Amino acid sequence: MDTALEGLRVLDLSGPMGNYSGKLFADMGADVILVEPPQGTALRREPPFIGSVAGTERSLNFACQNTSKRGICLDLETASGQRLLRELTATADLVIETAPPGWMDARGIGHAALSRVRPQLVMASITPFGQTGPYADMQATDLVGLAMGGLLYMGGYHDAAPTQAHGNQAYMCAAMYGAVAAMLAVTEAEATGQGQHVDISMQEAVTLALENAAQTFDLEGVVRKRPLAEQRFAGYGLFECKDGYIYLGSRGIGNSPAWSRSLQWFKDEHMEGVDRLFGPEWADLAYLKSPEARDVFGELFMRWARQHTKAWLYSEGQKRLIPLAPVSTPADLLENPQLKARGHFVAFTHPLLKAAALMPGAPYVMSGTPWRVHRPAPALGQHTAEVLGELGIGAQDLSRLVSMGAAA
Repeated sequence: MDTALEGLRVLDLSGPMGNYSGKLFADMGADVILVEPPQGTALRREPPFIGSVAGTERSLNFACQNTSKRGICLDLETASGQRLLRELTATADLVIETAPPGWMDARGIGHAALSRVRPQLVMASITPFGQTGPYADMQATDLVGLAMGGLLYMGGYHDAAPTQAHGNQAYMCAAMYGAVAAMLAVTEAEATGQGQHVDISMQEAVTLALENAAQTFDLEGVVRKRPLAEQRFAGYGLFECKDGYIYLGSRGIGNSPAWSRSLQWFKDEHMEGVDRLFGPEWADLAYLKSPEARDVFGELFMRWARQHTKAWLYSEGQKRLIPLAPVSTPADLLENPQLKARGHFVAFTHPLLKAAALMPGAPYVMSGTPWRVHRPAPALGQHTAEVLGELGIGAQDLSRLVSMGAAA
């Protein structure tokens, strides 16, 4: 095998909360079949769109999260569509779905029913709050997931409303944890011949991102504030420069040697007013946290930093062993020498693009069974005839199923 998951078959019935989970399997070589309703998964209607024009085949999010999959259309509201899914399940190892709890069972295609067709089948159900509990039947967007999981409260500044992180981070958390849990269950099923139902909660996945915030309150009764509320010591934080922003961590907790190195750097570069940063008060942690110290440092440092690019500041800071990093924009990432050297960005092809673009690849490298994009995301119903043909359904039967609305 030249791919890690070759020979594994996955049915991806999911929407925006789970399409990325299926992608993780597909790009590692599994045969992932995206099973969409006739109107397509909701992710097809999510911007941004190619050329800023909405359309079933124009969503960049859909195109990125469904690479390497084959795609078919089945109407699971119909008896024929449900029968076809059961037939497909007999050939599958894993089903990923994001329907509300009970929706699959009500149509005779839940885990209990499908496992009678294939006992070793694993079903991964990714939902906002899991299959049980008082919130189980509630719906949620990505923003609701961030809020109910507690991560939204931790983002932004203490004197402003909580700030949502870019992108669908709650969905991505659920999809990634779902993929890991599903892979563990598939491994167990291969060893024992017995599958299981894996219940993934987006809220719980997001809560894991809080690190020790919950424990801090449980043990100490202290509600942690948003990070930028009290971490902005003099010499610590985000600062504007000539072409964007940099993060500087030269001072803060304890007597960091980076502070003295920074002062020497500023002197060597003849920073205007640098003498104001010398004196016994700058060794006092309480003073460093004061508005006066922050204002003085910010005024002097940013006046100097605005004369330099973030690339120059980063390079010089690294030479002097000062914790300083550029705040990268998406454009910066495409030119980042480390990401280029590792080949992180890979070619992204699409019928509506004249030339290949770039998209993020995998954040890991496997020497023996490498990750790769095997094919572009499927057009709506692109492989319906091919996949159903593998079940012995010929052109005439397929035409009948399409006329009935069971397939497309």
